[in-house]
Amino acid sequence: MSNSIGKYLIIIGACIVFTGIIIYFFYDKLQWIGKLPGDIRIEKENFRFYFPITTMLLASLVVSVLIKIIQRFF
Repeated sequence: MSNSIGKYLIIIGACIVFTGIIIYFFYDKLQWIGKLPGDIRIEKENFRFYFPITTMLLASLVVSVLIKIIQRFF
C-alpha cells in the first residue's frame, strides 16, 4: 500500500469522528435537517414516502466545499 492511501483513510476517519461528535452534542439543534422546504414528504394511512431533495443538495454542497479545502492542503 502506498502512503497516500493511508493518509486518505486517516482523513476519512477523522471526518467520520468529527461528524459523530457534532451529531452527539448538537442533535437537538439539528432537527431542521431533513425538514427543509423542497423536501418531499407524503404520509398516508399505510404509506410513507420521503425524498429529501433540498437536504441532499445542501449536503452535496458542503461535501464539495470540504473536498476542495482538503485538496488545497494536500
